[in-house]
Amino acid sequence: MIPETSDLRIFVAVAEAGNISRAADTLNYSQSNITGRIKLMEDRLGVALFIRLNRGVTLTASGRLLLDYAVRILALTGEAERMLMEKEAPSGTLVLGSLETAAAVRLPRILSAYHQRFPQVDLQVITGTSDELMQHLLEYRVDAAFISGNVDHPSLAAIPVFQEELVLVTVKGTSIENCKRTLIVFRRGCSYRAKFESWLRDSGYLPYRVMEFGTVDGILGCLKAGMGMTVLPRAVFKDDPELSIHELPAHVAQVDTMLVSRRDVVQTKAMTEFCQIVQDHSVQR
Repeated sequence: MIPETSDLRIFVAVAEAGNISRAADTLNYSQSNITGRIKLMEDRLGVALFIRLNRGVTLTASGRLLLDYAVRILALTGEAERMLMEKEAPSGTLVLGSLETAAAVRLPRILSAYHQRFPQVDLQVITGTSDELMQHLLEYRVDAAFISGNVDHPSLAAIPVFQEELVLVTVKGTSIENCKRTLIVFRRGCSYRAKFESWLRDSGYLPYRVMEFGTVDGILGCLKAGMGMTVLPRAVFKDDPELSIHELPAHVAQVDTMLVSRRDVVQTKAMTEFCQIVQDHSVQR
């Protein structure tokens, strides 16, 4: 017997938190209520969903199987509710994923144009690396995401919307050889970083050190302090007088930013209109 959606939400919350107490705080339920509902689910299904540990819980093999279905069921339920409630004009919530760089230099004008036309849509933006955003899409956490590079997954559809030129950047007047071979980059999973490191290895710039940051501002600040070098889209720098721009070979420099969504999700009016505005503002040169 498949649990009700309310029970599935509880199950997913516990699985994601790895702790019944934290899940209870997130859902604003009592801990005893959460524990009882989980126990009732296990009794009805005839399997254990969690292994109880001293400081939390972890999923059993049956729990991992149910989690995959639960995430999909909840996503489809939410989609059905949005489609049924949708009126003539786009409304509801549109959750977007984006690379930090795209959020800084590409999204503002797109989001502004969209908000002016459809102010009743609640726009939310989550930033991350390409790998993180792919995972958000696969887990139905975002409706669409701006991801760099090739997207090769059977559940995802991608259309190119921006073509970026990657450049190597150091503080003004500093050569690559003199910047201490320290990479100032986003955390692993960033496609720009992967290209950068591959090119450095192929070019013989070894060994090198890595400083990881989560924001464009953090990377720029360390660049201007002379702490190393980075590779990011040229559009990020806007002829900054404190920085030196170094050209990269074409096979390294050219990279597409893709708008990626799930193939198995029916687009809402809000999403359809957003895709149209993105296409109107896309840069393919």
